Amino acid sequence: MDRPIFLKAASYCAYQERTQDEVRQRLKDWNVWGDEAEEIISELIQENFVNEERFAKIFAGSKFRVKKWGRRKIMFELKKRRLSDYCIKAGMSEINDEAYYETLQTLIEKKTHDYRREENEYKLNQKVAQFAVGKGYESALIWEILREE
Repeated sequence: MDRPIFLKAASYCAYQERTQDEVRQRLKDWNVWGDEAEEIISELIQENFVNEERFAKIFAGSKFRVKKWGRRKIMFELKKRRLSDYCIKAGMSEINDEAYYETLQTLIEKKTHDYRREENEYKLNQKVAQFAVGKGYESALIWEILREE
């Protein structure tokens, strides 16, 4: 194994959480592939530089808290990164049901206020629902909250 490349990869992983796929792609960019790349990734996993469960938990938790993404969008992004079902489930467990509901409620209230000039209540609700669906929230939950208001 090429030690300087390993150290470069370790530095890349230490900067922020990465998936095996991201590391593999970066190694390709550095002209390292095949058995050598897999050996480096294996070593990074053993040294705990790469941990996909940890990545999923941090990714899901931060996207929900910071960007206010819904579960559907977070799950889609985790699947896009080719994480195992176990890691995705671990990541999704970081989202508290009560906080999720309250966050969606707050988003809906803000958007309803933003669209306050819309006089037709049906159109207003459609616009707000479309926004929330785009953020990755479930339609049934969105409409449940819209009916409460």
